[in-house]
Amino acid sequence: MFEALKKIGLSENEAKVYLALLELGAATADEIAKKAGVKRPTTYVQLEELGQMGLVTTYEKAARKDGAEKTFFRGEDPEYLKKIVERDSAEVKEQEEVLHKMMPDLQKLFAFAGERPKVRFFEGMEGFKTAQDEFLKTVKVKEIFSIANVDEIFKLFPTHQNNYTPRRVQKNIRSKLLYTSAKGPFLKDSDEGMLRESKFIPQENFPFTCDLVIYDNKVQITALREKPAAIIIEDQDMANSMKAIFDFMWKAVP
Repeated sequence: MFEALKKIGLSENEAKVYLALLELGAATADEIAKKAGVKRPTTYVQLEELGQMGLVTTYEKAARKDGAEKTFFRGEDPEYLKKIVERDSAEVKEQEEVLHKMMPDLQKLFAFAGERPKVRFFEGMEGFKTAQDEFLKTVKVKEIFSIANVDEIFKLFPTHQNNYTPRRVQKNIRSKLLYTSAKGPFLKDSDEGMLRESKFIPQENFPFTCDLVIYDNKVQITALREKPAAIIIEDQDMANSMKAIFDFMWKAVP
């Protein structure tokens, strides 16, 4: 019964207090609190709430030898619970009608607020691979712009050069890459065959440990250490701004 009362709208403590009242009949707040297993101050709050629902009534009667009156509480007929369900059903119906009427205006406000960035989050190795493959599915991408720590990429994804790069070349997608590596500028010799222009930045000048890729209207940022995770942000303004930063760095690196 306790769980059923909660399902029709009573709180946990309201259900406890009401069931205690039904068992006790008329009782004082102290007696109700003890029976319900609820603290006395909380019991008073619940009794007031139940009273507003029509499930509890109060009356005064002499309870002491000196004739002093004391407040007693009585649980009302459970038939009143039907009224609560009916009331809640009516409120839900009214809320649905109000929302239905408001929806066109709310949609207009949402539309006028402008395009919002779309953000997707990828976790783990499979998420990393999915994020890397994202632009390979887009036929309109002709060039990507990247900043990367290639040592971290190869450590995490050893087959990168034999898997990812050939697929990019097959799609005829060119690459501009700014990279750091403990091996030095070792990519230069293979640039032409990989449809790539690369520029090396010494690690001591640029302690970068992530992978950043800009393409179309998207920015992809991948954390490569410890727990691999990638974020793809789809927003033209962000992509344009990150591309401007990339172009500035590209011109600054010899």
